[in-house]
Amino acid sequence: MGRLIKVLVVLAVLGFVGLTGYAYLVDLSPIQSEVKLPVTLNVD
Repeated sequence: MGRLIKVLVVLAVLGFVGLTGYAYLVDLSPIQSEVKLPVTLNVD
């Protein structure tokens, strides 16, 4: 039972390190572009 807990802790730490490295190394910024849409207002 102790081995199973150790394996789970090691996998959790490796997953956290992998996720952190991915977040720092990969460009996660969204592509920005200008959007122009006509707006019709109800002016009565």
